[in-house]
Formats: sequence, C-alpha cells, structure tokens
Amino acid sequence: MPERSRSSDEPLLDLPEEEGLSSEHLDNQVQRAQEELLSLKRKQEQIEKQKRELEELSRRQEQLHAGKGEMLEKITRAMVVLERETYEARKRVELLESIHDSFAQHADVLDAINPKSWEGLDMGKELSRALSAVDDARAEYASNLPRISPESDSELSDPVAMGMGFQSEYVAEPPKDFMYWLKSGLAFTMPLVAVGLIIVLLLIALLTAAPK
Repeated sequence: MPERSRSSDEPLLDLPEEEGLSSEHLDNQVQRAQEELLSLKRKQEQIEKQKRELEELSRRQEQLHAGKGEMLEKITRAMVVLERETYEARKRVELLESIHDSFAQHADVLDAINPKSWEGLDMGKELSRALSAVDDARAEYASNLPRISPESDSELSDPVAMGMGFQSEYVAEPPKDFMYWLKSGLAFTMPLVAVGLIIVLLLIALLTAAPK
C-alpha cells in the first residue's frame, strides 16, 4: 500500500513507527490535547483573573491617591480655619470674662448703696456719690453692650434686656463733665440750704422775740 505524502502544513504527530495509526493511540493523543487545552484555558482564566485583580488594585490605588490628596487639602484648610476660630473664641472669652468682672464690681458698688445708712452724714455728698456710681455703671454697661452682642444695634435695642423679657428703660448717656456735676450738686444741696436758712431765720426770730 503506497504511503500518503504528508503536506508541509499538516501537524506531525509524534507517533512511534511500530504503533502506526492505531485508534487507541489517536484517542490518547486527543485526550492529552484536550487536557492541555483545559489546562491552558484554566491558566488563561487565572491570568485574566489576575489581570482584573491588578486593574482593580490599580484603580483603588488611584482612588486612594486622589482621595488622600483631596482630604489632606480640605483638612489642612479646615485646620487653619479652626485655629483662627479658636484664637478668636479665646479672645472673645477673655473679653467676656473681663466685662463680667467689671459688671460684677459695679453690681457690688450699687448693692452697697443704702440711703438709710446716710443718717448723720452729708446727704448731698452721699447722693452725688451714689448717682455717680449709677452713671458709671450705666456708662460701662452702654459701652460694653455692643461687645457682648456685636451684631446688635445698641442705640435701637438692648439685646440683654430683651433676652430677659423687658425693654431698656433708658438710653445710655455719655459721661458727664465737671459742670454737669457742679450743677447737679447745687441742685441737690439747694433744698438743704433753703431748709437751713429757714431754720436760722426762725431761730433769729425766736431770739429777737424773746424777752430780755
């Protein structure tokens, strides 16, 4: 039987000469080829899986890099704002504590005013001192009120008084000069002087009318 010529592009099977082209040997070759194909397919799937995992890792790394940069920038800016706000808050707390101490001193002075204890003293002088203390407290209150509530208009309303449920009963007045206090002192002492003159005139009249 003549041998068939093999084409140059036909795959050459590694077949032993003695076995020939038996069906059993071909079946084994086909089975091995299928196993190799399955193995290659599994390797391909593993490679594709690794590729997807690497791509996912790369995407997550890029996400990490972008998120890290974004949040570092935002947090850094926020920290600067917080430092500024903290400084301003501390300064405001110090200011409010100073105002509180000043108000407490004025409150102690006003609480100590007791007209009943002026008996035997110069009434006019004590009144002047008491009114001066009241005016000092009023001036201190008016000057510090805008600092307590910087957004309010102290000339139109008193936010402290409104917060307590009542309107301010007076408008803050500027500090008084010497002439004001001189006139006020004369106004307070004039009634006392008049009473003293009347008493003196009565005494003179009584002494004049008394028999010698």
